[in-house]
Amino acid sequence: MEKKINKVLLLGSGALKIGQAGEFDYSGAQALKALKEEGIRSVLVNPNIATVQTSKDVADTVYFQPVTPEFVERVIEKERPDGILLSFGGQTALNCGVELYRKGVFEKYGVKVLGTPVQAIIDTEDRDLFVKRLDEIGVKTIKSEACNTIEEVQKAAHGLGFPVILRAAYALGGLGSGFCDNDEELLTQAEEAFAFSPQVLVEKSLKGWKEIEYEVVRDRYDNCITVCNMENFDPLGIHTGESIVVAPSQTLSNSEYHQLRALAITIIRHLGVVGECNVQYALDPQSEDYRVIEVNARLSRSSALASKATGYPLAFVAAKLALGYGLFELKNSVTKTTSAFFEPALDYVVVKIPRWDLTKFRGVSRTLGSSMKSVGEVMAIGRTFEEALQKGLRMIGQGMHGFVENHEIVIRDIVRSLHEPTDMRIFVVSKALQLGYTVGQIHQLTMIDCWFLEKLKHIVDIDMRLKAFTPIAGIAVSMHPLEVVEYLDTPEFVSLLREAKVYGFSDFQIARAIGLEHCLPMEKAGLLVRSWRKLLGIEPTVNQIDTLAAEYPAQTNYLYLSY
Repeated sequence: MEKKINKVLLLGSGALKIGQAGEFDYSGAQALKALKEEGIRSVLVNPNIATVQTSKDVADTVYFQPVTPEFVERVIEKERPDGILLSFGGQTALNCGVELYRKGVFEKYGVKVLGTPVQAIIDTEDRDLFVKRLDEIGVKTIKSEACNTIEEVQKAAHGLGFPVILRAAYALGGLGSGFCDNDEELLTQAEEAFAFSPQVLVEKSLKGWKEIEYEVVRDRYDNCITVCNMENFDPLGIHTGESIVVAPSQTLSNSEYHQLRALAITIIRHLGVVGECNVQYALDPQSEDYRVIEVNARLSRSSALASKATGYPLAFVAAKLALGYGLFELKNSVTKTTSAFFEPALDYVVVKIPRWDLTKFRGVSRTLGSSMKSVGEVMAIGRTFEEALQKGLRMIGQGMHGFVENHEIVIRDIVRSLHEPTDMRIFVVSKALQLGYTVGQIHQLTMIDCWFLEKLKHIVDIDMRLKAFTPIAGIAVSMHPLEVVEYLDTPEFVSLLREAKVYGFSDFQIARAIGLEHCLPMEKAGLLVRSWRKLLGIEPTVNQIDTLAAEYPAQTNYLYLSY
């Protein structure tokens, strides 16, 4: 670690807002923990009192002030920190840091920017510079033009040809971005984009391509690892924060995976990022052609997900790297045994599902696009995609029980609802499959990869097979437990019940599928199915938990049950 760093200023994310919320409290708190471990005094600027990082004893000094250049400069003047961390407070902290750098505040007070240099941040945030920097190493980006006026936007759009997408530079959560198919939509979107940023990028639309992300870590010695790769359930055109995200990616070939991984490492080295960054790609589903969408030279929403999904403390490690450590000098603080230079390998599936509260806002459009509207998300873990997805759907707090056996959803136009995604899209897909739409038909309307759709169809198929046991279940309700075992203990029923549990069905879902709600109150029906399972010996078994727990005691919470 470099010496003479005694006090460090950390910029928090500021007030909670759509597009930026709790994930930056997580990353900031981890960074403060790393500073404390090194015996470095920490000064935090964050006006949000409802966070962990502003709690007592997390930071040495807390300023409940807005994360703006004016206030931060006054804090620097008073505290005189030796260094500053910009990458742990999301877009708000990054924008503030760039402005302070351009005003010469850091130079004036002798404050060293720790971790990724400010110029690297500018290179990734300024869309025009970003494209030029990646052109230097022959990395493909989306064909685009940077514009500063509406007239330039119109000229660029006609030069590229519709459809196009407008992206605002230095914007949070995709604010001001959107797809345009004609001049009228272009003008409307351009006015909105310029309200958020002085620069707007006009890009050729790649709607329908896969969206893939890699979380990459680099130290000052040029050592790099990819901690996690993720894949969006939805194709390009829907903001990552609005999409179901799956880790690790499920539909990439080995060649595609390693091509994109190698590119991510090349990019982070060329840009000079020190710490953590997120590389987002568009991948042609019909070939191995790709485009780099963007690089976030900071901790992001995806970084928080990757940390929890893999058990690799990204923010903690990034803070240590910013202080001058190499990856080979650090241990993974979660496992306590593996090196921070060790790439996690997952033998389970993680699914992130967004949550919306659009009903609270009068007149808001429920259509999803490139600008983020979700207000939260849940993460679910399972041995299969189906299990993780169903667990997640039960957790989003919208009264759903999984992918199937929910309350009746009225959808007036299935085709339109599939083609124009809304916050209910996953349940529209469920309805379509139950009505007999084929995987091919749904794929044509949504461009969701057929691998995901086949898995969803598998859930519906299990549900339909459970429904066939309705007569048997109705008779078993009135039986004595010992009679139930003898009556239900058939290879077909036991095998199906086990399969349903493996693929994420709750006891409540099974009870509803086999028609027990017509015989019992539903809360009792779910308990009855649970008792049947136990009588039939269908319970989770722990895979090698004793051996693994003894070998990796700190990872016991990351071992999962299977049937």
